[in-house]
Amino acid sequence: MKKIKFAILALLLLSGLCNYAQYPPSGQNKVKVTGKVLEKVTKQPLEYATISITPVNQTKVIAGGITNPKGEFDLAVPPGTYDIKVEFISFKATEIKGKNISEDTNLGVVNLSEDAAQLNEVVVRAEKSSVEIKLDKKVYNVGQDMMVKGGTVSDVLDNVPSVSVDTEGNVSLRGSDNIRILIDGRPSNAINIAEALRQLPADAIDKVEVITNPSARYDAEGGSGLINIILKKGKNQGFNGTFIASTGIPETYGLSANLNYKTEKFNYFTTAGYNYRTNEGEGKTNSEYFNPDGSTKRYLDETRDTKRTRDGFNGRAGIEWSITPTTFWTNAINYQKNTGEDRDLINYYNFDANRISTGNTFRLNNGDTGSENVEYTSNLIKNFNDKGHKLTADLSISRNTDDSNSAITGSENYNSTLNDQVQKQIQLQADYVLPLGEGSQFEAGYKGSFGDLNNEYYVLDPAGTPLTNLSNTLEYKENINALYTSYGFKVNKFSYLFGLRWEDTNIEVNLLEDPKSFNTKNYNNLFPSAFISYEISDQSNFTASYSKRLSRPRGRFMNPAVNYASNINIFQGNPDLDPSLTDKYDVGYLKRWDKVTFSTSAYFEDTKDVFSFVRMPTGEEIDGIPVIKSSPINLGQEQKFGFEFTFNYTPFKWWKLNSNFNFYNVKTTGENSYEDNTGKLVVQNLDNQANTWFARISSKVTLPYKIDWQLNGTYNGQQKTAQGKNLDQFGLNTSFSKDVLKDKATIAFNVSDIFNSRVMRSYTNLYDDNISPPVPTQTSYNEFQFRKRQINLSFTYRFNKPKGERDKNAAPRNEGEGGGDFPG
Repeated sequence: MKKIKFAILALLLLSGLCNYAQYPPSGQNKVKVTGKVLEKVTKQPLEYATISITPVNQTKVIAGGITNPKGEFDLAVPPGTYDIKVEFISFKATEIKGKNISEDTNLGVVNLSEDAAQLNEVVVRAEKSSVEIKLDKKVYNVGQDMMVKGGTVSDVLDNVPSVSVDTEGNVSLRGSDNIRILIDGRPSNAINIAEALRQLPADAIDKVEVITNPSARYDAEGGSGLINIILKKGKNQGFNGTFIASTGIPETYGLSANLNYKTEKFNYFTTAGYNYRTNEGEGKTNSEYFNPDGSTKRYLDETRDTKRTRDGFNGRAGIEWSITPTTFWTNAINYQKNTGEDRDLINYYNFDANRISTGNTFRLNNGDTGSENVEYTSNLIKNFNDKGHKLTADLSISRNTDDSNSAITGSENYNSTLNDQVQKQIQLQADYVLPLGEGSQFEAGYKGSFGDLNNEYYVLDPAGTPLTNLSNTLEYKENINALYTSYGFKVNKFSYLFGLRWEDTNIEVNLLEDPKSFNTKNYNNLFPSAFISYEISDQSNFTASYSKRLSRPRGRFMNPAVNYASNINIFQGNPDLDPSLTDKYDVGYLKRWDKVTFSTSAYFEDTKDVFSFVRMPTGEEIDGIPVIKSSPINLGQEQKFGFEFTFNYTPFKWWKLNSNFNFYNVKTTGENSYEDNTGKLVVQNLDNQANTWFARISSKVTLPYKIDWQLNGTYNGQQKTAQGKNLDQFGLNTSFSKDVLKDKATIAFNVSDIFNSRVMRSYTNLYDDNISPPVPTQTSYNEFQFRKRQINLSFTYRFNKPKGERDKNAAPRNEGEGGGDFPG
């Protein structure tokens, strides 16, 4: 503990030391002392290492400072003979005794080694800033977020500013789900990304990068931006790790381990976890149907009760090999296997025009699900020098299966469904980064992505015969080749980054039951990007950026399999969807004070052929009730303008406040034309303009006895849609955490959705647009809660690993697509 107190005292005195070093007393001639501090094994720079210079046989420090992000330092001292000491927390200090300095002196590279003894006793309580602003992205450090203890990646994302996760696990950025999710810089290959994120434990995450306006080095896909989830890899010498056990209500329990063994040449890492989760939900839909003259025809009330269980294992194992001090090769295997049961009970209550009951029926869907995902990844990094000149190469091979079957029973019928999906994916990538002098950098790279998906879907009648109008087999093949280049440079306080990406896409869509449905889509596009940053001061900067983005339809958007849980409200994907193109503009400002960090941005997005979900009467009726189908289409255009700000405030050492606010206006124009089953042409006008907003606030307080308490509140404002409106939504979560066993372990207790208020509520109005003026055909009120309130208790134990460990000596992994961050 004495060493900890000394380190903290050194940091408190740091500003004074820096001022002393930068402003020497007048009348004395000064000479410069420069150098660079690296971690001995990986040769990576150590930022915030402290340097102190004292005259020989004296104790008074006459000059001191810290290293910059490149590990460099620059001090000024009078000519003389000095003792020089270089230190970094949990590393062995290096001393240079009796150094004669009579002129400007470069000490060269100072290598620091980890101190195994310190690692067992040091507890780093300080957390990194929750927001790091870079030229083309924002980095949100997960840190000590108690809300996610024993949780999943979805829980983590739901606490990240600008990002929200709805009750069904769908992730959105700035209110849009048109995003791309990466894991360690590579697109997730899971067929059902929402389900995959719910299976990955939160403790596996190091940080989350939110890239609202990606540069040319990234995939062009993701109209509203990218979210890059970076997984942990231990970096301490020797054997270390973390164990987590958790349990909860509704019935939930899990056990996970994060283990790491590091030698001078090799770093072995593994993550393994088992979890059983129960999600209970409920919903209702109240509908009113109209005659052609506008009078009420009948009413239908639906109630829905759901229960979903998931029994899953996930594992990740790999090895980092330091082939040479400048060459690193990482290989890893990722494996996930999940099984589950889904139970959906829908009760239908029928009423006539006078709201008098005419009977009720039910529909019960009992289903089994299973998935297995296997992925091999390989990453090779060659550093040509310590100034950022490097070449990286990546390979990813994966195979994912997703199977489900269900038995659907009702008051008067029986059906069953079978759905089998197999997806194979190969990705190749190479990136080259070349610094071209102080503050300038050139990048270039290639990426190839080659995949195919086979989806078999059957709806069977009671005799086991497939219903041809609802069953199909889809073959989907997608090959993408991309090249990019970018150039960044710095002039005075301005930093610039310009890039251009070219992508060539070849897609084949084939419904085997319909030979005429075979369709190919071949297109190539150029995607320019530009970023400008102005450093107003050390505490504030201004940024402006532009990029062109593309969104390819994927997943359930493309899958023509009918969601048959309800036989009157069905969902069906559209395999004939075209990609949408978006022009994105963003202007941002960041300001830091002693206790406050404030960042804000204004943005504009212009999207052509935007995806939109529409509800269409099919013309069919079941027991006199019209069947409504929801399906995605390419709408004409969407324009979105908004602004957001993030506000971090630490009024006291024991209290931290974080908030995020986002407001936007979205305008869509377009119409949908289709033929119902009677051959009647129906034209829907989908023009719409709406305002909405989103806010999140988090408070973290340290209570007596070192108990941490965190409270998070989230609010989603009401939003008008082309066919109705989505109502507002509020949720409140809380958590308590206490370190035990000499800070080697943590007990956390959290409650998500305290008031059971995270319910999706909406109104839908359907009209017959072929009649002037349009006549209403149906109005509906819908609410659905995918996951009710959950209570979770977790126990975390760490060995040979300090809490809040900062990976300062990490090997230079390729955590983003393309090269590293632009220096500036």
